[in-house]
Amino acid sequence: MKQYLNVKTISITVGVLFLLLWLVGFYWSFEPDTFDVKANARAQMSSTNAQPVPGYTVTTTLITVADTLMDKPGGYLSNDVMPPSVFLDNMPSWEFGVLEIVRDMSLSMRKDFSRSQSQSVENPHLVKAQPKFNIDSRNWLFPSAESQYAEAIDYLREYRGDLADPTLGDSQFYTRADNLREYLKQVEKKLGSLSQRLSASVEAERVNTDLAGDKSASNSTPRPSSIQTRTSWWQLDNVFYEARGSTWALLHLLKAIEVDFASVLENKNALVSLQQIIKE
Repeated sequence: MKQYLNVKTISITVGVLFLLLWLVGFYWSFEPDTFDVKANARAQMSSTNAQPVPGYTVTTTLITVADTLMDKPGGYLSNDVMPPSVFLDNMPSWEFGVLEIVRDMSLSMRKDFSRSQSQSVENPHLVKAQPKFNIDSRNWLFPSAESQYAEAIDYLREYRGDLADPTLGDSQFYTRADNLREYLKQVEKKLGSLSQRLSASVEAERVNTDLAGDKSASNSTPRPSSIQTRTSWWQLDNVFYEARGSTWALLHLLKAIEVDFASVLENKNALVSLQQIIKE
């Protein structure tokens, strides 16, 4: 009888523990809400007594998006090695989607937005920030991914502080059409890749257009004229949540671009087009 009670007690304890872990994992799997990029930038300006300058909204939005990876329920989960995080895959995929957009923007800020021309010197804060976002997202020790991302965010804050300081001229953000065009090219390729992987949920025959439009073009390895593509059923939900994370982060950055690049977009008669993209 006593042995039966011990087995029953252990079974109940394990069951309760499993239920608690499931509930925690379920809560941690909720995606963060969107935020108002204009209100967020105004709040940061107010707290630091900063004045609005080109690039402030984009930089603040990038900081907030990156911060969300660490501050959302459960924190950063992609590199966790303990339950319940280790059993979750949707939220880590979402995090990776956000991280990819953060990486793209930090790279564009380092090589384009903060430089006046190809011969100009890179901003020292962005030189330090950008590589730290590129650490393996699953690193959990020596160093952990979170520690590197936190350092990168600190460097972005230093860059933003210099932007808003009228006495410092070394840190700049150039709202030029060519800079924006280079960034949007990266976004186009990223979304194209996600779209292709999502559409491959059903096996389909795709015409090989790798060399289309250039008669003299060639590639290193010959490929057939038609290709069978399909995303593994086991990976489909991961691709879906990665796409959701990417679009969540991109939505905020495009709204920030709408603010900082307003005059450029109006001159190019492209403001309405960007607003339509954001709505879709």
